[in-house]
Amino acid sequence: QVQLVESGGGLVQPGGSLRLSCAASGSIFSINDMGWYRQAAGKERVLVARISRGGNTNYAASVKGRFTISRDNAKNTAYLQMNSLKPEDTAVYYCNADLIRTIEDYAMNYWGKGTLVTVSS
Repeated sequence: QVQLVESGGGLVQPGGSLRLSCAASGSIFSINDMGWYRQAAGKERVLVARISRGGNTNYAASVKGRFTISRDNAKNTAYLQMNSLKPEDTAVYYCNADLIRTIEDYAMNYWGKGTLVTVSS
C-alpha cells in the first residue's frame, strides 16, 4: 500500500508564505517525478510544479518566481515553498508521484488527498 500525505496548508494573508510537504510511504522501491497540482473551486485540476528525481523542475507560468519545488529523496518527500501568495492561489493542492513499488514493477501514478490553501485577508 502506497500513500501520499500532504501537509502544511491553511489560511494565509495575501503576500504571505506557506510551505507544503508531501510524504510518500508504504512499499516503495523508487520515486521518479513528483509534483504539485491544484484545483480551485469550480475549476479543473492543473499543474503547479514538478520535479524529477535528479532535481529538474518545471513550473506553471502563474507561479514561476514565487513558488519553489524541492524534494528529499532519502525521505521520499517533496516540498512546495509558496511565497508572495495571492488570493488566486486559493485551491486544494494535491501531491502527485510516479513511483515504483518493487524492482519488478513499472512506475505507477499516485495522488494524495489534498490540502487546502486559502489566501485571504
